[in-house]
Amino acid sequence: MAPLKSGAQRLSPVTLCCVTLAVWLCCGAHTEASVLNLKRFIGCAVREFTFLARKPGCSGLHITTDACWGRCETWEKPVLDPPFIESHQRVCTYNETRLETVLLPNCSADVDPSYTYPVALRCDCGVCLTSTTECITSV
Repeated sequence: MAPLKSGAQRLSPVTLCCVTLAVWLCCGAHTEASVLNLKRFIGCAVREFTFLARKPGCSGLHITTDACWGRCETWEKPVLDPPFIESHQRVCTYNETRLETVLLPNCSADVDPSYTYPVALRCDCGVCLTSTTECITSV
């Protein structure tokens, strides 16, 4: 072990353990807790999303926008009368949006390069509307 320089102090094992624990609680535990909270998150939120915008006659363009993301409470229970099931199914869907338009690159002369897509401003758990969301309508 190298000798200590003048003015340097040696930390006791107890002090070193306390410092290590404090750093772990401040930094490491926070990261782990965030992951656990995300796994247990029930609800609907705006989240950044990247997709490839395409149109026949143009090259594709990667677009980063805000979209709705989450899990909503859903339940089903059997009942004696047709259709023999009572269900409460909600999906994370758009509540408020704005439209943005970009120009796709390398379009043929006869193709309009405009590409319009929605940007989520607010999302909520609600009934699935086929006008704004891809819904499974039959099993």
